Amino acid sequence: MNLHAPVRPDWTCAGCGGHWPCHTRRSQLLAEFDGAPASLTLLMGGHFIDAAQDLRTEPAHLLYERFMGWLRQQPRPDDDQEP
Repeated sequence: MNLHAPVRPDWTCAGCGGHWPCHTRRSQLLAEFDGAPASLTLLMGGHFIDAAQDLRTEPAHLLYERFMGWLRQQPRPDDDQEP
């Protein structure tokens, strides 16, 4: 069982009380989906849609950054290879 699960409808972290996905959960997700970034993006996209429905007063750009923005900050597998 993951202690850093989302608590809906306010999308807080059950483990630490912060905004979900918290830093700990982001690290866990990166480890769980290592080598499968498209799958992680699809998962987080689904959570983004659910959160947008639950958090209707939250600006969309803030929800996007919270659920999707951190994904593009991760290095791509071929970023460390020479052309």
